[in-house]
Amino acid sequence: MRSAISVRSLTNLRAVAGLVFLSLTLVLSGCSSSGKKDLSEYDGLSEAELYSKAVKALDNKTYSKAVDALRQIESRYPFGPFAEQAQLNLIYAYYKNFEPEAARASAERFIRLHPQHPSVDYAYYMRGLASNTANLGLIERYIPIDLTKRDPGQARDSFNEFSELLRRYPDSRYAPDARQRMIALRNRLSWYEIHVATYYMKRKAYVAAINRGRYVVENMPETPAVPDALAIMVEGYQHLSLQEPADEALQVLRLNYPDHVTLDAQGNFVGYKVFSDVDPSIWNTMTFGLLDEAPSMPEMPEIPSFFEDEEEQTADAPKPPTAG
Repeated sequence: MRSAISVRSLTNLRAVAGLVFLSLTLVLSGCSSSGKKDLSEYDGLSEAELYSKAVKALDNKTYSKAVDALRQIESRYPFGPFAEQAQLNLIYAYYKNFEPEAARASAERFIRLHPQHPSVDYAYYMRGLASNTANLGLIERYIPIDLTKRDPGQARDSFNEFSELLRRYPDSRYAPDARQRMIALRNRLSWYEIHVATYYMKRKAYVAAINRGRYVVENMPETPAVPDALAIMVEGYQHLSLQEPADEALQVLRLNYPDHVTLDAQGNFVGYKVFSDVDPSIWNTMTFGLLDEAPSMPEMPEIPSFFEDEEEQTADAPKPPTAG
């Protein structure tokens, strides 16, 4: 209990620190904002001079200035000698400037305009990376969140885009990292299914819970969520008095995960979870569930939270390759 409280307190402290930092950032940005950007410094500059300014801004990590200079090249010199490299750099600058949607759009544009470019694999890679962070707003970047509970749409897009990179360019320099990110994304998606299945169990929608568990077992067999998915299937079938499929799922659970917490020392299934807030007692309602008697069930491990995986949320992107 003491360790659980300390973990919760640490998470709360991180959230408070994130809010304070975010508030200061907003105040400072509000004070320094002067409305429309002044781009007069780029007037009369040649393509080479604009590119030099953009490279210097990237080196100095002033990504907003880099975006401005690179967009000037894109609009004023669309067919110049620096145009293609500027487009690659713009993908990177947008991403580092916390504009994943713009980075993704720029990557797709580069793929469409230059499908045979020797560095087009970078655009494919950055598209997947940008999709992975596209649904993270400014607040989510500084406050701990559990990505397994978020809408999985962007995670699926990112997984599919990394998959396309590997299919088209299996020997790309970005392929090893893409494979690792796909594993992390599959794990996140599998735990999302467990969250949904657990919710259905809580609402006594056992058929829906079973279907979610089966989906994990059949489509994500290498993920760490499989044992929980099997346990959900066992309990769901038991609630529906379907003993044969319950025994089949239990047999798979026993053979592959004999130490799972839903099994006792003899391998008997002791239950997945009990939710005391379903059909709660009057005492539970009056005390908001804080003082109600805990159910006599084995304590289930918490579903892993991905909010501490900073690399996955705001992953650092490699700089674009340069010609020559």
